[in-house]
Amino acid sequence: MSPRVALVGVHILDVLGRPVEAIPAGQGSARLAEIRATAAGTAAGTAVDLAKLGAEVSVFGAVGADLLGDILIAAMSAHGIDTSGLVRKSEAQTSATILPIRPDGSRPALHVPGASRLFQLADIDLTALQGFDALLLGGPDALRGLSADDLATITATAKRDAALVVVDVLHPGDPRDFGRIAGALALADWFCPNLDQLLALTGRESADEAIADVLALGCGGVAVTLGADGCVVTDKAGRAEPVPGMEVDVIDTTGCGDGFNAGFVIGLLRGGDAADAARLGVACGSLVATGLGSDAGIQSLAQVLEFASPAEGVTG
Repeated sequence: MSPRVALVGVHILDVLGRPVEAIPAGQGSARLAEIRATAAGTAAGTAVDLAKLGAEVSVFGAVGADLLGDILIAAMSAHGIDTSGLVRKSEAQTSATILPIRPDGSRPALHVPGASRLFQLADIDLTALQGFDALLLGGPDALRGLSADDLATITATAKRDAALVVVDVLHPGDPRDFGRIAGALALADWFCPNLDQLLALTGRESADEAIADVLALGCGGVAVTLGADGCVVTDKAGRAEPVPGMEVDVIDTTGCGDGFNAGFVIGLLRGGDAADAARLGVACGSLVATGLGSDAGIQSLAQVLEFASPAEGVTG
């Protein structure tokens, strides 16, 4: 049976173009090879990747009552994602980002926080979070309408059904954000930030110290993504295992973290250990980098497993 995964968090419409070598001055113009609009954000981007990997996916969050929201919902619905948990907020536009992608795959971001900040606990029927195999709390640092207690309540609701709970953040943040999400992290099985986010949140200069801070809350483990260098997974006992990156021709690094999260969750739900699940996550993140946008690269679980098969431990 397909695993059932719920995602609560940030839903963004990305508009991306490549390759952008420079922004034309004045009212000048430049021709690009490709422009795309995609579902993105720590919830929506991961949701699409999870659906491609064969999961039955439901999303919860806020979008605007606008055309951008219509497009975002249509993009997710096209992958069979249940979007009935999204609320429309007329007082703000849908969260959106313009991303000019440089030839090396890096990119600046022009972002409007939008409706995601207005999502409140009253907007979600907590009983709707029951019965899932996993919950991803995506971008709680950006969900300003939810208090620390609200975030912990959402996490606790999923844990009552013994669901796997994974948390990731959207921004680098600071120790104040860390304090706000600490209650949710205390109940979570895994926290999956990138290294810059982890250090900024904890205020530490050392990854080891920062990971120890997260584990001290009660979190079951930390998977720190390292870009092209892969990731490091550390379990509750403090045992760390590095997982190497995979070489690909990089088109765009947007959404690689979302791809990692999707693969990591599926790997864990398939019964793999943390390192094996992280290898699947790294494979997904690497594939996303081979195309434009958060939904690029990944086609199916079988395709990802075949791509990842040279990596030890990643099998069908």
